[in-house]
Amino acid sequence: MHHFHFHHGVLHAEDIPVPELVAEYGTPLYIYSASTWLRHYQAMDSAFAGVPHLTCYSVKANSNLAILRLLAQAGAGVDIVSGGELFRALRAGVPAERIVYSGVGKKRHEIHEALLAGILLFNVESVQELERISEMASSLGKTARISLRINPDVDPKTHPYISTGLRENKFGLPMDEALAAYTLAQKLPGVEPVGLDCHIGSQLTQLSPFIEALDRLMDFYRQLVARGISLRYLDLGGGLGITYNAEEPPHPTELGAAVAQAVQGTDLTIILEPGRVIAGNTGILVTEVQYLKQNGEKHFVIVDAGMNDLVRPSLYGSYHRIAPVTERPDAPPLVADIVGPICESGDFLAKNREIPMVAPGDLLAVFSAGAYGFVMSSQYNSRPRVAEVLVHEDKHLLIRRRETYQDLVGPEEDGLARLEELGIPSTQG
Repeated sequence: MHHFHFHHGVLHAEDIPVPELVAEYGTPLYIYSASTWLRHYQAMDSAFAGVPHLTCYSVKANSNLAILRLLAQAGAGVDIVSGGELFRALRAGVPAERIVYSGVGKKRHEIHEALLAGILLFNVESVQELERISEMASSLGKTARISLRINPDVDPKTHPYISTGLRENKFGLPMDEALAAYTLAQKLPGVEPVGLDCHIGSQLTQLSPFIEALDRLMDFYRQLVARGISLRYLDLGGGLGITYNAEEPPHPTELGAAVAQAVQGTDLTIILEPGRVIAGNTGILVTEVQYLKQNGEKHFVIVDAGMNDLVRPSLYGSYHRIAPVTERPDAPPLVADIVGPICESGDFLAKNREIPMVAPGDLLAVFSAGAYGFVMSSQYNSRPRVAEVLVHEDKHLLIRRRETYQDLVGPEEDGLARLEELGIPSTQG
């Protein structure tokens, strides 16, 4: 459920007509609903009320500082995968003791920053990473709490680019290597093994892969206990899907019940890393129609949002519902590709999509754009990244301004001014 609805034929974000937001902030424009963010976080968190747990929102889904502050104030922790995400989380006021650090390629400076911050734990993905954390923590006189990420070789039945729990994926340790890694972790200085971690993929629409992975994790946990390795945390990652089109993903309460049953009789605290299931339907991307074009029998609706603004359709072939911001029940249907201005044939928001006939100047809303929308955007074709607005009831706030042309070139101007150091004139003429 979300707080985007049509009222008297006009799309509203909570209590505000979308055309009013466009009039103030322009297009393309990301619009988020604060009430939806809180509703989805609470739905996920409350589903695990029966077991000790910590819900750590996955920052990579949407990393805007205002959103992170909103969730932190609601009690959320965060799951991060880079030093930049650590910086964002701390700047937004997320307590360090509610931060877990995942990711396969942690650099030395990133580990150093996380150690100084005092995060809850590192999810370690290789023996070499384990050894690096041990070395760095020891040199700082600190002890790093760690979980080892297990690759359970479970097919999540999702898009191959967002599958992370198969043996062929780059993530985690195979179970047949993980026992030795835990034994090593017990011996290494500067690290304390406190948890067991797993994440099998994103946009999962069936419960069975979760259950299969959970069963394998619990079997492995019992092997660790039998060897005297006592753990406090079981990190199940995230991955629950959302409805983009006709998907019917399981409700968080179904997963919560399965987890409660699996960990019954243990002292484990569950760590959850939901991203898309919280963020996905909290936001829309609004775009303005620029032109209509016809090549033979093929129709195109050319809009001002491109693959640099929302890459998921081009990258994954993903479906996003698209609808006019102002309903026109009497408009004839149009089957067209909805495409952007980027000089790539892969620049599209939808292909062969039936929508009501539109005209230049009309607004279209691209739904389910709250996750992996703005965070994956770029300045390709030297297009400034778009603005983000947060709505709460009848109020709205610009939470990221639209970039300017100066933002595009700012990091390059020093190099332009110093070209003479390479023997190249730095001035015209």
